[in-house]
Amino acid sequence: MIDQESDLKVCGQADGGPRALSAISTLKPDLVVVDIALKGSNGMELIKKIKALHPDVPVLVLSVMDEALFAERALRAGAKGYVMKQAPSEEVMGAIRRVLRGGRYLSRKMQERMIENLANGGPGGSAPGIERLSDRELEVFQLVGRGCGTREIAEQLRLSIKTIETYRAHIKEKLKLRNGMELIRSAMKTASEQEQL
Repeated sequence: MIDQESDLKVCGQADGGPRALSAISTLKPDLVVVDIALKGSNGMELIKKIKALHPDVPVLVLSVMDEALFAERALRAGAKGYVMKQAPSEEVMGAIRRVLRGGRYLSRKMQERMIENLANGGPGGSAPGIERLSDRELEVFQLVGRGCGTREIAEQLRLSIKTIETYRAHIKEKLKLRNGMELIRSAMKTASEQEQL
């Protein structure tokens, strides 16, 4: 889609965090388009690393992940915009051009949500409590929702089982869940809702 535009060109692609960072160093792009759902790596961490290593390179997130849960997190991580993959191609191209010109991009719906949150003094939305999870807690919550056990999550995130158990405890506390089964049900319900987007 980008290569079909006369004023834009894709200069490289990468299938994960380490390769993306290497490609950015080599190719020196004007803009990096990132998906936060990356195989074997965390898109939010990638955004933070890009901003630390290449602070002048703007990042636009293009993802299927619900903007209500992830857009504000992506902006805090250092992205200049967030656009859903389901958006019309004109909207995606408009977001790319706006970020290339030094601006920021959020869908009108997300702009309204953020203004509403600001007016009400905090996050709101359809997934009560989930906004309060840290990026890592949300990542653990999502993995629980995909059916991963504590040991598997620990291996995927390269953390100790004890650390994952601590994250699970924090998630239960923040979401007011009484036990592990409620955590699993809540995580699976959220994962199912995400798949339907």
